[in-house]
Amino acid sequence: MLTSTFPRWEGDCEPPFVFELCRRLRDRFDVVVLAPHAAGAMSRESLAGMEVIRFRYFFGQWEMLAYQGGILAKLKQHSACYLLVPFFLASQLIALLRILRREKIDVIHAHWLIPQGLIALAARFLNGGRFPALLCTSHGSDLLGLHGRFFAALKRMVMRHANAVTVVSRPMKAYALALGADERKLSVIPMGIDVTGLFVPPPAGGERSPELLFVGRLVASKAADVLIEAMPAILAECTEATLTIVGDGPEKARLEILAKALGIADRVNFLGAIANSELPALYRRAAIFVSPSLEEGFGLTLVEALACGCAAIASDLPATREIVVDGKTGLTVPPGDSAAIARTALLLLADAPLRRSLSHAGREFALGQFDWEIVAGRYGRLLDGLAAAARQLSCEHP
Repeated sequence: MLTSTFPRWEGDCEPPFVFELCRRLRDRFDVVVLAPHAAGAMSRESLAGMEVIRFRYFFGQWEMLAYQGGILAKLKQHSACYLLVPFFLASQLIALLRILRREKIDVIHAHWLIPQGLIALAARFLNGGRFPALLCTSHGSDLLGLHGRFFAALKRMVMRHANAVTVVSRPMKAYALALGADERKLSVIPMGIDVTGLFVPPPAGGERSPELLFVGRLVASKAADVLIEAMPAILAECTEATLTIVGDGPEKARLEILAKALGIADRVNFLGAIANSELPALYRRAAIFVSPSLEEGFGLTLVEALACGCAAIASDLPATREIVVDGKTGLTVPPGDSAAIARTALLLLADAPLRRSLSHAGREFALGQFDWEIVAGRYGRLLDGLAAAARQLSCEHP
């Protein structure tokens, strides 16, 4: 597994979806994970039965390109981070080549087309064409972002030379096909969640507080500012309402200033990044989960909220329509429209039967589509096929 997002240590607050996929594949495969190093993390360790190697790419505290918001957000926030990019790319490539020369690897699973998919292709070239099968997974920001002809050409090259490509939503598949991806290699497989053990609803009859909840990276595309701007109108009619914001990122300071400027700082609680295991309690406590994103590849936090029986409001985007069916599994609003968020939130706060109806339908939908056992099973079958083909090719061309 090549990734730029992975827990740096046990109980880390980084999004755990790559880790959770690896953990559920370990009974089927021997899994080696290659991820960036960060201050406080071990360079090498055994984690949940898999080998984790974290490559060093700069000195100590300057290893700050990955994690806590992601690479793209870091580049937008600190222009000096661009100086780290060549070191990051070269170091991950060298680390991958070392693994390939030391281990018998059947399949490389690269998460994100750029940089991991690109690095995998470079390793194939430098390894004299002798290379395991390559599966690339796009999670959204890499495919939908990085605009311009140069990046479009890089994404097209990665998708065409990979043995298989997965995306996490049908709108992303359409985008990939328009970019030139081979439909025969392309599959839609979302990331999953634990819908039976971790993300479960509260006991029947439990009351929810008049609380709105946001969970996500505090970056411009997640538009937490639009939600904060909706709060004065909500508080004007529901004085007990509160907003809890979970996550960290380059927008955090600006969002805190915005809440103070609107005079609602005492009604907005910034929790920062918290461990994944602590999220279900927040989903179970809140009356409404709000996803105000301006751009979304999938929306895993929406699935987590639905699984916990939390009524959801989401921006009306192609990817979120796959999760929130307006009026059935949740309610949608135009992206960037704080007034619409306020009206819809007040409707849900005042209508408990509607909240219960949406909660029940949302939970059932999450159970049927996004359970990790279903998702990992699909990835396992795909990886089995790629591994078998790689071994066959190795026998034919020793």
